[in-house]
Amino acid sequence: MPVLVLQGGGALGSYQAGAYQALCGHDFEPEWVAGISIGAINAAIIAGNDPQKRVARLKEFWEQCASPVPWNPIVKNDHARTLFNGASAALIATFGVPGFFSPRIPPAPLWPPGSAQSLSYYDTAPLKKTLEHLVDFDRINDLKTRLSVGAVGVTSGNFRYFDNVEFKKLGKKIGPEHIMASGALPPGFPSVEIEGEHYWDGGIASNTPLDYVLDEELKKDLLIFQVDLFSARGLLPTSLLEASEREKDIRFSSRTRMNTDKNKQVHDARKAARDLISKLPEDLKNDPAVAYLSELAKENTVTVVHLIYRSKNYESSSKDYDFSHVGMVEHWGAGVRDVHLSMRHEDWLERPQSGETMVTYDLTGDSTETRGGK
Repeated sequence: MPVLVLQGGGALGSYQAGAYQALCGHDFEPEWVAGISIGAINAAIIAGNDPQKRVARLKEFWEQCASPVPWNPIVKNDHARTLFNGASAALIATFGVPGFFSPRIPPAPLWPPGSAQSLSYYDTAPLKKTLEHLVDFDRINDLKTRLSVGAVGVTSGNFRYFDNVEFKKLGKKIGPEHIMASGALPPGFPSVEIEGEHYWDGGIASNTPLDYVLDEELKKDLLIFQVDLFSARGLLPTSLLEASEREKDIRFSSRTRMNTDKNKQVHDARKAARDLISKLPEDLKNDPAVAYLSELAKENTVTVVHLIYRSKNYESSSKDYDFSHVGMVEHWGAGVRDVHLSMRHEDWLERPQSGETMVTYDLTGDSTETRGGK
């Protein structure tokens, strides 16, 4: 089963859109898309459209969100570009993003305590209209493509996935509010109420939905493209701006590599249990305990192709809310490029060989960890 897993990361999400466009060129069509925050929005657009319309819909969303601030060809060095990006992010913070969010007027601190307007700096009503325009929720609820988006309960602190397959069993439907809940990052965005519970951005608890996919599907073989927007590893910062960026990278990377390593250990343990059971004497193989362990040891094969956006020298901690048009184009292009580089290794798309049941491939391994993203 082909699966697309999308991490949260605000303006960096155009990297995922570019990656998806490139994957389409290699005949990759996901049967399941899982996302959190901006990844949930991209996931909804993908799952909520026919395959031939998806890239156009993603482009429409990102072109709409991109700030009209023009790229100044005079700005060529990293320092000047850093200033440009900071100014662009400041404009976004002041005026919002078309079709996504708008600033509250008057500002949140001037509203009465306890009112809905006092709890967030921005109003996300524009996003609801955008989702209703770009996403066919009937298609999602008809289970044409499985969709899972994660959010966290404000009062319970519990993580929850809104999954169209599970909702179908309960007679429920996925709507714009579930996608908005997954991306409701406080204090910028307001919580979203669903069935009496208020939800915030799932990235607060876990910014990558890989674990959910691996826990939910234990029978079908999985080919997973995991597209992350923050790198867990990086260089030691040399300035306050770099320290702020590094902190954000660590916080939102959700220990991705640790999670894939953990899941591989589980797969290896199951394989070891099967090997051990096969060596038992015949009189022990009928023991109820052995039968129980044999059932637990059954598993699918999992291939994870990991794509991670790598920051450029001129990007700072504001990179996830710099919705400048030039930034959007650069991130989109980086997603296209990384997929094409990955696809040079066609063996990555085959079922794991040599007795392995879970393998993880990473285009940008430790040897390529640089601030330049080379």
